[in-house]
Amino acid sequence: MREEFVSNCEKDTISFAKSLSKSLTPGSVISLFGDLGVGKTHFVKGIAEGLEYRGDVTSPTFNIVNEYLGGKLNIYHFDMYRITGWDDLYSTGYFEYIENGGVVITEWSENIEGALPADTIKVTITRIDDTKRKIVVER
Repeated sequence: MREEFVSNCEKDTISFAKSLSKSLTPGSVISLFGDLGVGKTHFVKGIAEGLEYRGDVTSPTFNIVNEYLGGKLNIYHFDMYRITGWDDLYSTGYFEYIENGGVVITEWSENIEGALPADTIKVTITRIDDTKRKIVVER
């Protein structure tokens, strides 16, 4: 199944992701693809809002993984930008997080495509202009 959406602003991106969160179940994996600054972290904010997480959602660039606990489902938000091989990926605890029964969301999923589960929800965000984004969801 493929769905396309044009976001006119950050609020639209958050709202669209919030609606997607309604279909998530324990063990869901969402892989985000897109250039720097296209709104991947805003998309995660929308997922978190939809799952009723009340804290801050920030890019996990320097932490590799941020945990958002206490909503309907726990969220594990990864930044795979600096992951260059299987050893790096194993060291993040990625596979253990998938087995924890929360929602795993990966930014820079291009770097770990071979490790994504078959039922991963793939989200590609592309810049149309300074504020507009095209979001494609493939299930």
